[in-house]
Amino acid sequence: MTSAYQQLTRTFQRLARFGHLSAIAGWDMQTMMPPAGSQARGEALAELSVLQHQILTDSRMEAWLEAAQQEALNDVEQANLLEMRRAWQQAALLPAALVEAKSIAGSRCEHAWRQQRPANDWQGFAANLQEVVRLSREEAEIRAQAAGCSRYDALLDLYEPGMTSAQLDATFGDLLQWLPDLLERVVAKQAAEPVDMPLGPFPVAAQRQLGLQLMKLLGFDFNAGRLDVSAHPFCGGVPEDVRITTRYNENEFVSAMMGVIHETGHACYEQNLPKTWRGQPVALARSTAIHESQSLFFEMQLARSAPFLQHILPLVSAQMGEQPALTPGNFVRLNQRVKRGFIRVDADEVSYPLHVILRYEIERALIGGDIEVEDIPALWDEKMQRYLGLDTQGNYRDGCMQDIHWTDGAFGYFPTYTLGAMYAAQLFQAVRRALPQLDKQIAAGELQPIFDWLSQNIWRHGSRFPTAQLIAQASGEDLNPQHFRRHLEQRYL
Repeated sequence: MTSAYQQLTRTFQRLARFGHLSAIAGWDMQTMMPPAGSQARGEALAELSVLQHQILTDSRMEAWLEAAQQEALNDVEQANLLEMRRAWQQAALLPAALVEAKSIAGSRCEHAWRQQRPANDWQGFAANLQEVVRLSREEAEIRAQAAGCSRYDALLDLYEPGMTSAQLDATFGDLLQWLPDLLERVVAKQAAEPVDMPLGPFPVAAQRQLGLQLMKLLGFDFNAGRLDVSAHPFCGGVPEDVRITTRYNENEFVSAMMGVIHETGHACYEQNLPKTWRGQPVALARSTAIHESQSLFFEMQLARSAPFLQHILPLVSAQMGEQPALTPGNFVRLNQRVKRGFIRVDADEVSYPLHVILRYEIERALIGGDIEVEDIPALWDEKMQRYLGLDTQGNYRDGCMQDIHWTDGAFGYFPTYTLGAMYAAQLFQAVRRALPQLDKQIAAGELQPIFDWLSQNIWRHGSRFPTAQLIAQASGEDLNPQHFRRHLEQRYL
């Protein structure tokens, strides 16, 4: 006799395989696919989404879940069952027609955005975004009714289980009490610390080679992944075949370099998720904020530290050429420069949370129905002026059209970036306690002890534990934003 739990594991193995195909097709859509393939690819991905939805909402699922609850399962199996039930509950709420319509609308909006953003075409973008927002609100309302919460909280829970906008308001409210002043002080301090900018051009081939060398240093497994180019950097694919992307600018190389390091953090998490549980929900990354904590651990905590920057400088000079800007002191100042800027993905770690809070406040109001799509540009400019002192009137390209997340209805995602930054600072402090010679090891390029710690405390657990428990086990306490504040003050003041 096959147990109910075994029936479930087989079902989720099928889902994982279809998810594999969907992930690679999605990667190809953003990297290699010719423009004329957009509509057909969008429809094919929508078909896959509907197929996965049908499998997950099979009429037998509820009975299997109930029966498996009574079976003798070990701790990991019980955690897996909990994740299975959560996935089933989320899927069972939505009609297949809505799943398909949202997938098609998202593909259409994202593909058109690639041309509309460079053209600063807000009107064209807004027309597609309105349909994405309409469908996202419909989904949010269904989920909110079932969960007894706000529309926005229902979507936020998809990315960060258990998190609420009330908790975010408290955390971000505290951040706004001290971060703008810290930003002001750091900018003033650095005004007296001039930085020589590297002189290009920097050929794409050299930048790519540097990126590959850094990926190797950071433990990326090239037998299970690759580096490519896309309009917006991302990490996709599956743990056995992780696809990361960056974008290059021949006038400067730091953005691509740090972008590769950021995505490598995501990739190393994926590549080191528990192999024995693969194909099951418990083997997936814990949450979006935990995923971001790994990329920001790599990019901000590790790669922008003086010991790491000084260690990689010979690699950088070999690819970019010897020049006055690439001296140890200047290279550190270059990569720790803080300035107010329009573009979130290019922002330093001091100003970055302000970009996130801006988007969080807008998308929460949008999903709640307090504002409409046509209100976004004015609201964006108002908040950019308030938080960063920058004017974006008429500059949609560098303003409200710069991100890819809203194109496919990923509302509720943005807050996880700053939560991830806070987790990263807290985890790095835990690593520092565990490795008293940490800075010396980093300066010598001895990074394996760091990866071993991350594997032991984060990577190998997948989704076995709730986020709060995972962080408490790893660091000895619940989320404590003071670690993030102390990190910024120590590095920049």
